[in-house]
Amino acid sequence: MNKKPKAFLFDLNGTMIDDMKFHNQAWHTILTKDLGANISFEAVKKEMYGKNQDLLERVFGVGHFTEEQIDQISLEKEHRYQAAYKKHLQLIPGLKAFLDQAKHQGVLMAIGSAAIPFNINFVLDNLNLRPFFSAIVSAEDVQKSKPDPETFLKGAQILGVLPDECVVFEDAPKGVEAAANAGMKCVVLTTMHTEQDFAKYDNVIAFIEDYTDPALKQLL
Repeated sequence: MNKKPKAFLFDLNGTMIDDMKFHNQAWHTILTKDLGANISFEAVKKEMYGKNQDLLERVFGVGHFTEEQIDQISLEKEHRYQAAYKKHLQLIPGLKAFLDQAKHQGVLMAIGSAAIPFNINFVLDNLNLRPFFSAIVSAEDVQKSKPDPETFLKGAQILGVLPDECVVFEDAPKGVEAAANAGMKCVVLTTMHTEQDFAKYDNVIAFIEDYTDPALKQLL
């Protein structure tokens, strides 16, 4: 990047914590065992972007469930995910130090996630992360989920910065696409996907396994 960013926008699951396999398992169990879908574990992995409602509609079709049923299924899935993941809950290596350094240097930070507040609060409160973030944009705060840019544009608006002054941290192709649609550069965490999965996006400035990667020095 030619200039240092003024803000960092973080996706949450798979980006700040390495938990996507637990989401994958919870969804696969509910979709196949509870709801009778004929879908593989790998196929579920490819559908895990956007709101829970969006995922259910992609698998079963629009109108298959009522809004109330969607809310019930969604909450049950999150309860199962949290029960399985809580004992493993920790930040991706190097992230705490990176957040400390960014805050010390005056970089503004926000969460931009398709998760519901129930899950975001689970992470932020158990890991005492709230002091780092001036804005939190959840599934309930947007009309259109990723890859629509609304999540990241809203985060930038709340922080009071321009899109090209932001760097997004993401782990999913649709999240990187949302950042591109918002006019933002992106750092990709390879927790769930390989670099090849992002080949069509030209807004990626670095691929990292965790936050100890020297590539991040260009941002601070």
